[in-house]
Formats: sequence, structure tokens, C-alpha cells
Amino acid sequence: MIHSDQLLHKTLGMSILTEDQKAEIHRATLEVLRRTGVRVLSAEVRSILSDAGCSVTDDRVRMPAHLLDWAVRVAPPRVVLCDRRGAPAMYLEGRKSYFGTGSDTPFILDPHTGERRRAVLADIVNVSRLVDALKNIDFIMCMGIATDVNPAISDLYHFEAMVANTTKPVVYTAWNRQNLEDIIQMAESVTGGEAALQLNPFCALYAEPIAPLTHAVESCEKLLYICRKGLPVVYTPGLITGASSPTTRAGAVVQANAELLSGLLICQLIREGTPVVAGAGGMMTMDMSTTVGTYGAPEFMLDWSALCEMGHHYDLPVFGFAGVSDAKTFDQQAGIEGALWTLVAALAGGNLIHDVGYLESGLTTSYEMLLAMDEVIGLVKRLVGGMEVSEETLALDLIERVGPGGHFLAEKHTVRHCRENWRPMLMDRDNLEGWESRGSLDLGQRAKRRVADLLATHQPVPLNAAAATQLSLIVQTADSRSVIERVGPMGPEG
Repeated sequence: MIHSDQLLHKTLGMSILTEDQKAEIHRATLEVLRRTGVRVLSAEVRSILSDAGCSVTDDRVRMPAHLLDWAVRVAPPRVVLCDRRGAPAMYLEGRKSYFGTGSDTPFILDPHTGERRRAVLADIVNVSRLVDALKNIDFIMCMGIATDVNPAISDLYHFEAMVANTTKPVVYTAWNRQNLEDIIQMAESVTGGEAALQLNPFCALYAEPIAPLTHAVESCEKLLYICRKGLPVVYTPGLITGASSPTTRAGAVVQANAELLSGLLICQLIREGTPVVAGAGGMMTMDMSTTVGTYGAPEFMLDWSALCEMGHHYDLPVFGFAGVSDAKTFDQQAGIEGALWTLVAALAGGNLIHDVGYLESGLTTSYEMLLAMDEVIGLVKRLVGGMEVSEETLALDLIERVGPGGHFLAEKHTVRHCRENWRPMLMDRDNLEGWESRGSLDLGQRAKRRVADLLATHQPVPLNAAAATQLSLIVQTADSRSVIERVGPMGPEG
């Protein structure tokens, strides 16, 4: 007899750093922030840091260890993002992993022609509809920079397109503080007001420091606004090892960690308790033969995994990567690198895992890659979920009843549990004759066909008419304002 206290449900995971190594990286990070410090290019943020006890000389800010320890203590260990309707959708904490697309690629691989072209607003609409339809994609980032709208406020157009075409949580970028204020006004229109958005936030701002060790004016301005609103923010480094950070693994992790902790301190000093996704970030590895910052390098995966562990060490939600590749088209390389990244991200325990569908080192979006990686994510989720060991799953009575030489096909136990096995929608498991009877299509061809089918048939839940009208009005007002700002009161030369 198996007793309940002996039941085991085990999930898979991995670790890169020992506890001693994490402690050493933390000490080295504190020393960087004490000795070297960071550049803070906002006078208002420098004043806040100075008042809290940091040493400020010109734009250089050096931070004492006790303030950094305080920031880690008061930052929420859990960030909850809801869907557009206010229902909790993602609990960013512990080792819970959620997967989503990336943001702001200049190029798209056209799903009909295969042409590499500039992204347009219809692409953001289409990607949002695909995300809404795909069961393993948990959140949306815009995946392109629309070139057929006013570039000064294209971020507003992106936000409107995402919110109108999926109910899933949104992680968004904003070009500047004014645009951020407009986007938050749009979000409040969707939820029904400021208090409702704070209570059930369905969106999070994505912003970055500049490597090495610089918090730019625009980033600080956005943090000042979003933190005072009490809304979630992803603030994470984007560095290239060997170019904007040391090329050694430990040195790159220390610098990235210093950028993370200094950014976390800024957020918590602006408003204590600000929900920040701060753990881990972009640590691309430069290929010295091409000078390209590579997505598929094993060193990137190693560095990110180590920084992810530091995020868990601080009990902070962790940002991450999956489904990305340096390949220029959706080919075998894309499949290998994208799948490996997805497995690494899940095993490391990343929480908010983005960039699914990226090709060309983050320059190009592929619809087919997005569809294929949705399938890979489902497979990986099943793998890292481990197995249940219980009286029911051990099936001792069943094994006894069937006995040697029998079979299990007709057993109720088989019927009851067979659907627990993961099943693909794109990958082929048929015999050769079955595959040939369906046209002998490879995975890329099947993904392309499914993209077309979903875009033709899937209808997202629409925004209510009042919110849709208000969003359109905010975008139109911003569009008019940006035209006036560009032309000026005396015309283009004024």
C-alpha cells in the first residue's frame, strides 16, 4: 500500500552556480556599485538617490550595500499580470514559466511570400491574433515596428493593435514618457480607470538601462512615471559580452547584476513596493569573427541561466528568452536553437520568457517560427512537469489483472489516462504512407499552412465599443500633437 505522504510529484530543473558562487557574484556586484557606481543621467533620479544616502558626483552614483539589500527586501517576490478582462493570468514567482513573443523587430518574414520586408501595422495585428489563438503562448509583445504609421507614436499604434486583438497580457514598449502616459491612459480606458488598472494590471512596461552601467534620461523618466503609478515594469539589461561588458562569463554576470540591482533600487526609492520583473536579462555573446551579437550562442544561454539563478537568489521575478535563433529563415538551425533555448529557459525557471518567434539575432519576426515554438513550448512544459507517482499511476492492481502476456489497450485505466500524454499539432508521427497521403509536407510547410488557417478563422474577443473608441481617440490626439511638435508654430523651419 502506498500512503499519501509518500506520493511524489517531481519537476525537472537545472543549476549553473553553487551557493558559494552566487554569494561571490553578489559580493562582487556590491563592490562594483560601491566602487565604480553607475551613471544616472536624470537629475531628478540622482536627487532621489542622494537623499536616500547614495554618493553622487556629477552624474556618477555610488550605492551602499545596505540600500541595495533594502531594495531586494521590499521588492515584491511575486508580480501578477491579468488578462484584458481582469482575470489573473500569470503569477510571476518562483520557477513558474510563462512564454510570449518579443518586441520591436524592424523586419518580418512575410507569411505568404516568404519575403523579408519592413513590418507594418497589419503584422502587429496578425501576430496578436495568432498569440490569442495559440494555447502555449501566454503573453504578447508587439513583434515589429510598424513603418506605415506616424513613427513618433508607432508605440501607441502597437498597443492599440495588441489590446484589440488578444485578451492575453501585454508587455509593451514606449518611445518616451509622453507616449507612456498616453499608453497608460489607453490601458485605464480598457480596465475602467486608474484604480482598476492598479488592482488588476493586464500590461507591463518594458524598459532597459544602457550597458555599461548607465541609466539614461528616457529610461529614468519612464521609471519615474510608471513606478509612481504603482504599475508593473520589466527593467532588465541588454548587453553584448565582449563589447558592452566583459567577455568572461562571471564578469558579464556581475555587470548585468549591477545594472539590475541599481535599477531595482531606483524603482523602490521612487515608490516602495513597485512590482518589478528584474531578474535576468539580455546578455548576448558577440561573435568576434562577424561582430554579431548572437542569440544561439551557448554562452548566452549559460550567462542568462546564471543571472536567472541570481534572480531566484534574490527572490525576484525573472525575465527570459525562448524560441529565438540567429538563422535568417525558419530552417533546421532555427528549430534547433529555438527548441534548445525553450528547454534551457524552462529548466532554469525563468518567469516572463519572451522573444518567441525571433530570427536573425532579433532583427526579424517569423510567423512560422512562432507557430513551431508554440508546439515546442507545449512539449517542454510536459517534460519539465515530471511525473506523478501515486496509487493510481503506479497501477499495481491493473498490472496484476492483466498479467504476463496480456495487453492494456482495452483497459479503462488506459482510456482514463491516455489523453494525459502530450500530442503535437505540427510535428509528424504518422507512418510514411499517412504522411505522403497528406502531401509530404515538412514542418515549415505545415506551420505556414496553419498560420494561414488561424489568420483566416480565429476571431479574438473584441474590445467593448466604448473602450475601442476611446483608444482610437487617444491615438488620434497623439498623432495630431506629434505633427504640431514636428512642424512647430512657424512651420518646418520655425
